[in-house]
Amino acid sequence: MIIVAGHITVALEERESYLAGCAGVVRQARGTAGCLDFAISADLLDPQRINIFERWASRETLEAFRGSGPDDGQGQAIRTMAVEDFVVADPGSA
Repeated sequence: MIIVAGHITVALEERESYLAGCAGVVRQARGTAGCLDFAISADLLDPQRINIFERWASRETLEAFRGSGPDDGQGQAIRTMAVEDFVVADPGSA
């Protein structure tokens, strides 16, 4: 399993429109084979932060979906990004 987690920041006045623009990609991801979870959400404390969380069945399913994220306009709105991929070797071991 692959987990993609982290956050981005956008200008305060752009956060709501940025999130609204992500609805399609969230819908698309959740309908993609191998996507176990996909969320892009407003942070409860920081008005410029948007949290990213994804779970994929495998690296292959994630890579097949990559490139379906924010369009160029949304990409330009991102001020900072701290998002990483994590490999979970044994998802049931916790």
